[in-house]
Amino acid sequence: MWTLVGRGWGCARTLARWATGAALGPAPTFGAAPESWPTCRVYSSAEFKEKLDMSRFPVENIRNFSIVAHVDHGKSTLADRLLELTGTIDKTKNNKQVLDKLQVERERGITVKAQTASLFHNCEGKQYLLNLIDTPGHVDFSYEVSRSLSACQGVLLVVDANEIDLKNADPERVENQIEKVFDIPSDECIKISAKLGTNVESVLQAVIERIPPPKVHRKNPLRALVFDSTFDQYRGVIANVALFDGVVSKGDKIVSAHTQKTYEVNEVGVLNPNEQPTHKLYAGQVGYLIAGMKNVTEAQIGDTLYLHKQPVEPLPGFKSAKPMVFAGMYPIDQSEYNNLKSAIEKLTLNDSSVTVHRDSSLALGAGWRLGFLGLLHMEVFNQRLEQEYNASVILTTPTVPYKAVLSSSKLIKEYREKEITIINPAQFPDKSKVTEYLEPVVLGTIITPDEYTGKIMMLCEARRAVQKNMIFIDQNRVMLKYLFPLNEIVVDFYDSLKSLSSGYASFDYEDAGYQTAELVKMDILLNGNTVEELVTVVHKDKAHSIGKAICERLKDSLPRQLFEIAIQAAIGSKIIARETVKAYRKNVLAKCYGGDITRKMKLLKRQAEGKKKLRKIGNVEVPKDAFIKVLKTQSSK
Repeated sequence: MWTLVGRGWGCARTLARWATGAALGPAPTFGAAPESWPTCRVYSSAEFKEKLDMSRFPVENIRNFSIVAHVDHGKSTLADRLLELTGTIDKTKNNKQVLDKLQVERERGITVKAQTASLFHNCEGKQYLLNLIDTPGHVDFSYEVSRSLSACQGVLLVVDANEIDLKNADPERVENQIEKVFDIPSDECIKISAKLGTNVESVLQAVIERIPPPKVHRKNPLRALVFDSTFDQYRGVIANVALFDGVVSKGDKIVSAHTQKTYEVNEVGVLNPNEQPTHKLYAGQVGYLIAGMKNVTEAQIGDTLYLHKQPVEPLPGFKSAKPMVFAGMYPIDQSEYNNLKSAIEKLTLNDSSVTVHRDSSLALGAGWRLGFLGLLHMEVFNQRLEQEYNASVILTTPTVPYKAVLSSSKLIKEYREKEITIINPAQFPDKSKVTEYLEPVVLGTIITPDEYTGKIMMLCEARRAVQKNMIFIDQNRVMLKYLFPLNEIVVDFYDSLKSLSSGYASFDYEDAGYQTAELVKMDILLNGNTVEELVTVVHKDKAHSIGKAICERLKDSLPRQLFEIAIQAAIGSKIIARETVKAYRKNVLAKCYGGDITRKMKLLKRQAEGKKKLRKIGNVEVPKDAFIKVLKTQSSK
């Protein structure tokens, strides 16, 4: 594993984009070489367990930094070692993903929520305050990373190059790749093994040496940026803030620039990594603030807080996250609607990249249409609802936002616009009403070892991608650029890419607008009845294969009944695929151990009539976990 320590805002942005696989130019240069680093003493956080006096840390002794990397590259493991070295946590064998506090994070072994920890480190007789933010690595949670960088002046870039002490590791080759691609001198790469703790002390030294202190003014009026928040049912909203100017303390009256509401500060503090109250927070520091915000709409990510009667120019905030996947969410029992509404509001406070619109379904009742950054994002959100709020929901088939250009002036007048956006497949307009359909496209960048290039190109072509560029980075690595239809990559493309490349390929994408496409609405029928929540929009050329795959997966997901279930995929009145779930069958001939054949025929006929009646009146229940399973295009058999 290599750790690169970046300096400044430009470097933070550059390294963060590099960590998600984007193609970039030369990286900025860094600070002094490793041999000039001072000798630092570790295990100093334990001295600060009493109520902290944050005035002991001048601005020049503060370092705010994030850890960025691809998914499963060891960010959280490195964070554990840094917490141990500074004495923030005791060194035990149980320290695994300490900052991954959510149950879903520990179960899946991934980070989905950026977490902050303040470390106290003694170096050459000076006490340093190191504010660490551990960020997610999956592309679905890139919004968490962008928010975290707003509170930082530099980043640690973790490059997974196998363990440095393993026989198959090739440090020289990877060093040369880093230097050639990003213009980062090889002698500035720090070779570490976070799992074993090898050479991790050098990371703390590099953070102090290479990352600059924040540029702030403590004598100016308070100006604090809300870059994250959580909800506590007893204390209300807990806002994570980065102070750019001024000082804030308990009892201060502050104003939200977004809502113009005034609050009294009840508590301020730092995360160490648990909440630890302090007397005050000063400009340049990162911490938390509780001010009696009870309504989840009062805490807006990107909001600026300032002192009452001392208004300031609001900070730029964040660019709104753009949802890539939409899905309907409904309570299993409509009596739980209000409880689920409250749970969604509280969870969207913790995850502001989720968009919420009210929706309703004839089959499922009142619910919501939620927008997510990707399928993993959607699955994690659903899992958190179940685990943290004990909410049981039905999620409909995920879809992407399509557009349709209306054909008649009457329709344009009805919709009040010529081009409409469709986020619910059930509302997809008929071909007779539109002149053309448009689907969202993205420009995808894939960086892979050259031995996997052929397989990856076949995968991209199967997903209707158009190749735009192919560059050989060096003798062993290739960068591919493709224009992808978004609906082809949003479900399982990332998993397929990782599987084909043994986990070595990286993938990143950016919005590329819309393009014309031949789209059709495909209905899924159970015994002739349309299942509204399984309606999906597909490309005309792939309708048969996708319809067949959905029917097959639905067949595996549906429990057998006492009657036969016909599963059909239809476009309009045309059936394009069918599967049948066979009925349970009682052996009515068991008692007929002889006699005339007419007796057996009579019993079989009576059984068939009973099953025919059951088929008319019987209800087919679709398990809630079937809605994601049926859309997976690759067979799990």
